[in-house]
Amino acid sequence: MITGEPITILLVEDDAAHAEIVRRNLQDFRVANRICHVEDGQAALDYLFRQGAFADPTDSPQPDLILLDLRLPKVDGLQVLARIKEDAGLRHIPTVVLTTSDAESDVAGVYATGAGSYLVKPVDFEKFTKLMEAFGFYWLAWNRFPQ
Repeated sequence: MITGEPITILLVEDDAAHAEIVRRNLQDFRVANRICHVEDGQAALDYLFRQGAFADPTDSPQPDLILLDLRLPKVDGLQVLARIKEDAGLRHIPTVVLTTSDAESDVAGVYATGAGSYLVKPVDFEKFTKLMEAFGFYWLAWNRFPQ
């Protein structure tokens, strides 16, 4: 069992099956992580800027890590990333793009905007699960977050 300080993860993912794979794999680490899931870019911005349904910081704590899909309804993931990195109160949050796109223009745009990592979701369920397992070990077991 992996132990450590609990962290809050904001998962921005519109595909319910992908969100469930991510959630299951991260919960398998048995770290007391809180995974907050939103399904579109506007909801992500509302959560991060504590607007509307996410106004109460008790229900929507600032995340320690953001997992962000690129192809999102309402507001595109790259626009969400840009808003995060433009804001002094949010730019310190590590943001990992987790997407199906392997286009070089997407990779370059994401890194130019300030993402900490770019992961391509495999189409194969087993490979996606293994990716999330490796991701979990790195980000939740080995990586250290500032207090």
